[in-house]
Amino acid sequence: MAGIGKRKTLSRSAGGTVVIFAFLAIMGAFMLLPLIYVIVTAFKPLNEILAYPPKFFVQHPTLDNFSDLIEITQETWIPFERSLFNSLSLAVVGTVVYIFIASMAAYPLAKNKSRYVGVIYQVVVLAILFRPEVTRTPLYIIMSRLGLINTAWSLLLPVLAGSFGVFLMRQFMMTVPNEMLEAARVDGANEFVIFGKLVMPMVKPAWMTLAIFTFKDLWNTGETQYIYEESLKTLTAVMQSISSAGIARAGAGAAVALLMMIPPVVVFIISQSSVMETMATTGIKG
Repeated sequence: MAGIGKRKTLSRSAGGTVVIFAFLAIMGAFMLLPLIYVIVTAFKPLNEILAYPPKFFVQHPTLDNFSDLIEITQETWIPFERSLFNSLSLAVVGTVVYIFIASMAAYPLAKNKSRYVGVIYQVVVLAILFRPEVTRTPLYIIMSRLGLINTAWSLLLPVLAGSFGVFLMRQFMMTVPNEMLEAARVDGANEFVIFGKLVMPMVKPAWMTLAIFTFKDLWNTGETQYIYEESLKTLTAVMQSISSAGIARAGAGAAVALLMMIPPVVVFIISQSSVMETMATTGIKG
């Protein structure tokens, strides 16, 4: 009986550790190759970009692709700064608002004991299964009847209605001890104080991870069926039109791919520790 309660530990030989580390290193390098190729291609001259078979590394690095991109953006009807402002404001404001909405919706789903909570949670989970292609037509009808076509709201509202953030935040909030919340209530704290000063700091890895995913989705918002005015289009939409303008702009398109990749990567690097913690924690509570 003395052995009962002792925690089992997995033993692994040094050779096994080396093999696992080598395997993970190879897989990591393999997944890093597309990012490296995007960076390398942005500095290739046009003849190397169009070369067949394509070569992975650049032989004659050049900055002509970026200078061509600057010239193209200066010739557009709408200033480059306007498109950049549209993308940044949409990504930053949308990320902050969505984290707040998803967290507020997840809190009662995690800590409320009502019999209807389970049904609502199942609806949230089922909503994750619907691809944007499935909801595109209904969303257009809704936006049209609300008079939101050609407004920033038509880009923001579909993201704010997403259910993945509610699911993720609920999973983490389930791990917050109920005893701690009850103690705060006994001390006189209301639900908003408990939510803002107790629950949210404890689930910081979850909303930091959610910030990465939301920022990425909003930043990459390109051509949509809701926006027709050039002054309202995002930087992604403008860059997509530039990169799809034919072979002559293949170099500028390569520069576009690199520039559009930088902001999400920077956000991920800043928050990567929270992402790792989220991957290790989420899914513990069902």
